[in-house]
Amino acid sequence: MARAAQPLTLDGVTHSYGAGLAVDNVTLEVKGGELVALLGPSGCGKTTLLRIVAGFIAQTNGKVIIGDRPIDELPPNRREIGIVFQNYALFPHMTVAENIAYGLAARGESRAVQTERVAEMLATVRMEGFADRKPRQLSGGQQQRVALARALAIRPRILLLDEPFAALDKNLRLDMQIEIKRLQRQFALTAIMVTHDQDEAMSIADRIAVMSQGRIEQLGSPVEIYDEPATLFVNNFIGSSNLLKGRVEAVTEGDCRVVLDAGATWTLPARGRFEPGAPVLVSVRPEQMVLEGEAAPDRLPVTLKLSLPIGGALIHDVTAAGGEQLKVAVPRRPGTLAAQPGEAFAALAPHARPSLFPAASS
Repeated sequence: MARAAQPLTLDGVTHSYGAGLAVDNVTLEVKGGELVALLGPSGCGKTTLLRIVAGFIAQTNGKVIIGDRPIDELPPNRREIGIVFQNYALFPHMTVAENIAYGLAARGESRAVQTERVAEMLATVRMEGFADRKPRQLSGGQQQRVALARALAIRPRILLLDEPFAALDKNLRLDMQIEIKRLQRQFALTAIMVTHDQDEAMSIADRIAVMSQGRIEQLGSPVEIYDEPATLFVNNFIGSSNLLKGRVEAVTEGDCRVVLDAGATWTLPARGRFEPGAPVLVSVRPEQMVLEGEAAPDRLPVTLKLSLPIGGALIHDVTAAGGEQLKVAVPRRPGTLAAQPGEAFAALAPHARPSLFPAASS
């Protein structure tokens, strides 16, 4: 009988390297059976945090708790944590079956248990015919499946994924993202994935913790992070956006009327406190904007510079009256021709919720 998924709690975890602070008072609860992605640029502390959970690094302060039990005093091999490394870390001299059984053997499991579990894991990752092969005889995707099988064979309470798709070709990544999500749900595993790739995080994480300079800037679902970024850093790191300068003209209940330097007036939802006259930055996603032919007070006058068909979308590069460069993304219907450079349009953001930030945000 499978045991219940265990929550993972990071309670005020801090870690320093000499005078440098790599992780700064991080508190995070990963719910039982949930996959949380730690997302951020290189050097933001996400890998250090993962290594602390694994037990490879002893944090300076704070606690790591699985269920209701602190595990800080336990060595890595007693934490019941499975890890899939970026380079898979398979033993080249061992067969697939021996690699999968390695953790079981290290824990003193009998040969019979090892044989049974290896067969179970090979079936789980759909590699029943590969038991006697060496890692060099496998593709990148197959090696990752073996690494997953080895991590799952010990029946971990927590699964850690360290940049699991970085070594894969682009065409394999989606397949493996689906596979990892399938296995994580099948085994009801609590999981943390470290990545700097926003698409990976958005595709398989239940929640995303966006990190910067050792801190969590925002924690939320992929939709919340994308549609309602809490800070300008999160806004700029997740997806693509157009930033427009403006000034608050008036504030009403929950809304701000903003006069844009680029030549339009927009009424926007104000998630925060803004005063009339305050300089602001308005962020609008390319897919939130459309091009229209008629001018209006809420429409930016723009001139088309370039139009590119990219898959199912047309990406328009336009210039506003004040020289601002903007991207507009619209669905491309079969046979649709790109507009001609030099055409004048009015750009607006209908039915959208552009984000509003103080101009001094960073």
